[in-house]
Amino acid sequence: MAGVIFHSDQGSEYTANSYRRACLRCEVRQSMGEPGSALDNAVIESWHSTVEFELLRLEHFATKAQARARIPVWIEEYNTIRRHSALGMLPPIAYELALAAEHDPPEAA
Repeated sequence: MAGVIFHSDQGSEYTANSYRRACLRCEVRQSMGEPGSALDNAVIESWHSTVEFELLRLEHFATKAQARARIPVWIEEYNTIRRHSALGMLPPIAYELALAAEHDPPEAA
C-alpha cells in the first residue's frame, strides 16, 4: 500500500496509537485536517458519504468477502469514470493526469 494517503478528521479512532502504528506498518501516510476546520475535509467527507450510501445502503453483501471484493472495483470506477464538480467535471484520474501534464516540461525535439 506504499504511496496511499488516508485523509481523515481528528477523530480519536484516527489519532489512536494503534491506528497510527497500523498505518506505519502498511506504509499509509495519514493526512488530517486542522482541528475545528471542516473546509479542508469537505471533499473526503463527501467521498465517505458516497461510499456509505452506495456501498452500504444500496448494495447488500451476504459476506465480508463479497464486500471486500466489491470495494476496490467501486473505487476504480469512482476514480476513472465518475466526474466531480470539485475537479472541473473530470474523473479524479483524468484530473491528476491533466495536472501532471501542466507541470511536466515539454520534451526536447
